[in-house]
Amino acid sequence: MSKPTDREAKGASAGSTHFGFAEVGEQEKAERVRGVFDSVVNKYDVMNDLMSLGLHRAWKRFAIALSGVKRGDRVLDVAGGTADMTERFAEAAGDTGEVVLTDINAAMLAVGRDRLLDGGRVARVVRCDAERLPFGAASFDCACVAFGLRNMTHKERALKEMARVLKPGGRLLVLEFSKVWKPLEAAYDFYSFKVLPWLGERVAGDAASYRYLAESIRMHPAQEELKQMLEAAGLSRVEYFNLALGVVALHRGVKL
Repeated sequence: MSKPTDREAKGASAGSTHFGFAEVGEQEKAERVRGVFDSVVNKYDVMNDLMSLGLHRAWKRFAIALSGVKRGDRVLDVAGGTADMTERFAEAAGDTGEVVLTDINAAMLAVGRDRLLDGGRVARVVRCDAERLPFGAASFDCACVAFGLRNMTHKERALKEMARVLKPGGRLLVLEFSKVWKPLEAAYDFYSFKVLPWLGERVAGDAASYRYLAESIRMHPAQEELKQMLEAAGLSRVEYFNLALGVVALHRGVKL
């Protein structure tokens, strides 16, 4: 399927952006995305397991392993929602480190906060927009956004903000759905546009949100384009790793 690359690219007029395949105003997109996550928050983690057959756990472990986070590091988990990545980073950073969980969605952040407390972890939890992070420059050793970048209106701004708050030598990781291996496209499209909405309806009572998920994946920049976006944000040594034949890609860049 052909797609625009981002809000400024092919198809989005000034002041508009894409919500899945639809062109909408920027404020409308923010409201619709908020509605999606408000709707699915209580079944979010269950659906992640069902949709990926549990593979998302391996993808996240891989991201942690490549993050280079060690005891004493400060980590920023952007759009961290239900805090599953925050928990993993906290284990790596240890008692002398700090992991900050952020999300723009209050409902998702509440679930993440409760999850951390239930696990006996004390972490700073901040509701904020990834495009305007309320942290000083050179504050973190690592920043990560896992399955959240595609929902952001101005991806370039968010990437620049994440780069800004990194210390020299700090790493940015972007774990996100990407462009699948071409021979699998037809099967992947069937799964995305038929099976996912069906699962969403049966499990979360919301087919539309999971239809948006499938569309948002198609609108997200492919591997090489996202690599260029990280470089434009000021990161060096950018590389990416295809997981599950490109269903997901992990991008990693370093701030010099």
